[in-house]
Amino acid sequence: MKLPVIKHLQRNNDVSKLENTIDVLESFTEHRSVSEEEMDVIGELLTNLCGAVEVHKMIEDGTPERDAANNFVKKVLGSIDK
Repeated sequence: MKLPVIKHLQRNNDVSKLENTIDVLESFTEHRSVSEEEMDVIGELLTNLCGAVEVHKMIEDGTPERDAANNFVKKVLGSIDK
């Protein structure tokens, strides 16, 4: 997860475009020929894309952009620590 990438994706893409990309990548991971290395890369991409969607939604709900991005990172890191 890279906060600068999440911010870039959020600022330069609308939610529907991000969600469509997530759907395509998830479908790709379901194919039997996908290697572990590819899965790791796609997992990183999906995390960043989902983060961008989440940040979009927080901003729509009135959270300032900077706070929304930081809140997402804290949420993810908090779930990892559990």
